[in-house]
Amino acid sequence: MYKKRIIDKYLDSITKVFNAVNIIGPKGSGKTTTAKQRAKTVIEFQNEEARDNLLLIASTSPIQFLKNPKPILFDEWQDAPKIWGTIRKNCDDNPKDTGSFYLTGSSSKKIETPHTGTLRISTIRMNPMSLFELGYSNGTVSLKKLFDNPNSFKGCKSSMSIEDVIDAICIGGWPKTLNYQDIKSKLLIAKDLFKQTYLFDVSSIDKSLKNHNWSKLIIQSYARNISTLADTKTIYQDVKSNSSISEMTFHAYLNALEELCIIEDIEAWCPAIRSQSNIRSKRKRNFVDPSIAVASLGLSREYFYKDFKTLGFFFESLCARDLKIYSSVEGGFMSYYRDRYGLEADGVLHLDDGRYALIEYKLGESEVEKAANHLCEIENLVKEYNKKEKQCPLRLPDLKIIITASEYGYKRKDGVFVIPIGCLKD
Repeated sequence: MYKKRIIDKYLDSITKVFNAVNIIGPKGSGKTTTAKQRAKTVIEFQNEEARDNLLLIASTSPIQFLKNPKPILFDEWQDAPKIWGTIRKNCDDNPKDTGSFYLTGSSSKKIETPHTGTLRISTIRMNPMSLFELGYSNGTVSLKKLFDNPNSFKGCKSSMSIEDVIDAICIGGWPKTLNYQDIKSKLLIAKDLFKQTYLFDVSSIDKSLKNHNWSKLIIQSYARNISTLADTKTIYQDVKSNSSISEMTFHAYLNALEELCIIEDIEAWCPAIRSQSNIRSKRKRNFVDPSIAVASLGLSREYFYKDFKTLGFFFESLCARDLKIYSSVEGGFMSYYRDRYGLEADGVLHLDDGRYALIEYKLGESEVEKAANHLCEIENLVKEYNKKEKQCPLRLPDLKIIITASEYGYKRKDGVFVIPIGCLKD
């Protein structure tokens, strides 16, 4: 039984405009499964029984595939790269036939196409599943509704315990975990994904990168620095202390991990409210899913019960993942704010219409007051800036939110929303 994904809403809208959709994203995120729900014809180039014949057709007369009932899904299309140009030509010839083709494939296969497919083939990103999609979050607070009508929020209550949060971090948002009931089986998914990444995928996407141990060390170093502003040089020195890797090769491995959609850093938000020299502009280190970091370090669920400081970094990564998923239909993306005076917002969620939310992530209630003060201070900085820059004022934050792992959600007198991660949805 297929479980509806948040990306389905975006696909509904994008396929009304574009003839073809290329779905990219990390391995195991459910790209092919989602596309299959929408296709009348599925061409699977990895099907060993039909592979030779399919590849022969694809190399000699790929237009034959287009005679099948549409929409048509081409899975692992990178094995037959002529498919891209064939679809592109069909889009030119039949501009009104929107939603006719889906392309999916492994993120470890890098193919250079002669044409970009711009305005014909729309490329969209698929993430792992969010807590709401997985069934952890009760979804009583809609992020979209909160942006559209903040006064609609009347409080909420999460049923997620801290143990549930830890489980969600360790298991990850991989659709395959839904096939199993026991925790031990679910945990194996992220562990295997980590192993496949450093043993095979990095070398597959870049044939020149062959050292499995270097791949493993880089992922582990990234995991140790998750949700921090550690610079690239720090991570390189950490890896170099246990290997002979050169700096140039190190960067090649990093690029491969980014192309595989494994590491996914968060950029700094640098508004004009303070001197650029006072605002931190380093990238915040992150993964597409915190479970990869957990697996790479060999951490157990029980470990986090004793180390809440480390748990806080992984919780931030979990929240950033979910916020990106929940806001994806609205073109959302994440950044962060931090300056040398100690003022920070762990996250800044931007929508494509210019609206944004200042966000802090806190495990419990004890740090809510300090976090709320930070968010209000940043808002005040924007107000002060606007008094001086009347011609080009900055937009005030539309929302100030503290996301917690606690039970109750409420709105403070200063306008800050305190919302448990176990209540959010898109």
